[in-house]
Amino acid sequence: MKRLPFIAGNWKMNKTVEESLDLVRGLKVSLQGIEDVEVAIAPPFTALYPVSQELKGSSIHLASQNLFWEEKGAFTGEISPMMLKEIHCQYAIIGHSERRQYFGETDETVNRRIKAALRYDLKVIFCIGETLNEREEGKTFSVIERQVEGGLKGLGEKEARDIVIAYEPVWAIGTGKTATPQQAQEAHRFIRQKIERLYSGGISEGIRIQYGGSVTPENSKGLMNQEDIDGALVGGASLNAESFSRIVRFKEI
Repeated sequence: MKRLPFIAGNWKMNKTVEESLDLVRGLKVSLQGIEDVEVAIAPPFTALYPVSQELKGSSIHLASQNLFWEEKGAFTGEISPMMLKEIHCQYAIIGHSERRQYFGETDETVNRRIKAALRYDLKVIFCIGETLNEREEGKTFSVIERQVEGGLKGLGEKEARDIVIAYEPVWAIGTGKTATPQQAQEAHRFIRQKIERLYSGGISEGIRIQYGGSVTPENSKGLMNQEDIDGALVGGASLNAESFSRIVRFKEI
């Protein structure tokens, strides 16, 4: 099955509103005419609304970096899926390793956030991945399996179709160390086989699995040439219009 490549930029805690708008304007120019790759960007919360306005008429999709599982209430500092939907977000990144590492996210809370996003017709970029210690101890596959099962718990086939999985080995995020294409493919194949065991109906062949972790214009094509790698969740390189555009245009490299 041919899967549409999906490149998403996670800006993390970077860019003021003005800086965000400048970057988006640059991306609109440099990505004009792209039709064979889906593109999304995830600015910080403060920039989501102005960026959504700037993206009108563009093929670039808007994503949030997180969300909470309740519609409203006494949850200081949180953002609800309803609020994101109102400003035309189409995707939500959920379960990023930095959320797990610094803010106490667990497989259970990730699952609750995924279910909330899907209730509001937000598509999900569901992040999983092992730490360096877990890889060195030979636990990569058991960690991935636990995170996939926990994050997708209670979700049916129809819901699973609206999920993109992002495999991000924690040891490669922001470190400059990238999993080799072979290491990444091995993990991606394992994830696809796990989805196949969880769901019938050919979902495993249709679901897109991104790679994340120090993705650059230089290594993107080698990763994207792997059979089970369907895109990238890009961190640092997404903060510059030229470098991000080169990754999106990996087929031209």
